[in-house]
Amino acid sequence: MDDAPKYSFVLPAYNEASNIAPMTERLMSVGESLDGAFEIVWVNDGSTDGADAAIDGAANAHSCVRALHFTRNFGHMAALCAGLEAARATHAVIMLDADGQHPPELIPEMVRHWRDGADIVQTIRIESGALGSGKRLTSRWFYKVFNALADTDIPEGAADFRLLDREVVDALNNLPERVRFMRGLVQWVGFKQAQLPYAQEDRLSGETKYDLWRMMAFALSGITSFSVRPLRLAFVLTLLVVALVAVYSLYVLAAIVTGKYLAPGWTSTMFIILILGAAQLLVIGIASEYLARMYVEQKQRPIYLVRKRNNARE
Repeated sequence: MDDAPKYSFVLPAYNEASNIAPMTERLMSVGESLDGAFEIVWVNDGSTDGADAAIDGAANAHSCVRALHFTRNFGHMAALCAGLEAARATHAVIMLDADGQHPPELIPEMVRHWRDGADIVQTIRIESGALGSGKRLTSRWFYKVFNALADTDIPEGAADFRLLDREVVDALNNLPERVRFMRGLVQWVGFKQAQLPYAQEDRLSGETKYDLWRMMAFALSGITSFSVRPLRLAFVLTLLVVALVAVYSLYVLAAIVTGKYLAPGWTSTMFIILILGAAQLLVIGIASEYLARMYVEQKQRPIYLVRKRNNARE
């Protein structure tokens, strides 16, 4: 396309109505400082707070702003994927959040790393006052557990604030899987990568959409998408339980042979029942998670549906 921009800024938004205008203005300012044309792609992930009107207002006011509106809330990963598929950039795509915690003013530095040969410029969040102690702790443990279990390592503090070369974007868009964990996929595809530390800023307004349960689901999705080790650990646990039961059985047999008195009661029986029950439930739970993912993939449903586009030039 002759009128395709050189850069695309992709921003998923869910109930971020008050942040649309200030983020658009900041990105407009940053984009004008770059060495080529740019576009801003807003992906409205089923917002209910008026963000759709705010995004359409930005698209109507600026020809470089494009909007995609989902039919409902499909989730952050789906919105990122939609933005990557809609991005028309010929050179590079920059992904960032809509709440202002990913500073757009860092984009020129990301572009400089890209010009120096990096296909992926991954920002790494450094600890700051904007990050609560609970968030720091859960984030640290997520990366430790993920990297211990998964076959693909993610740098600690890696955020969904990154620059991707057009070739990387095409590679990601061509992946067939439906359950997307973008941080892992970006590492999995390879390519030359540079890391850029940044201090996370305070939200412009509003509250975070990632509560404890969403973070746990996010972590589980990442681990099961990039590792079969939990299945192997479940098998090892089963063998361990069998070994413990065998040892206990030998102890009982030896006690009977030697005439040692064994006090009757429920303690030993309940111990064995609880251990076996816990092991079985764990194995079934882990296997069920993988079966659920296979079920989702087999249905071949799209990961999002677009209700409306604004300023689209497809």
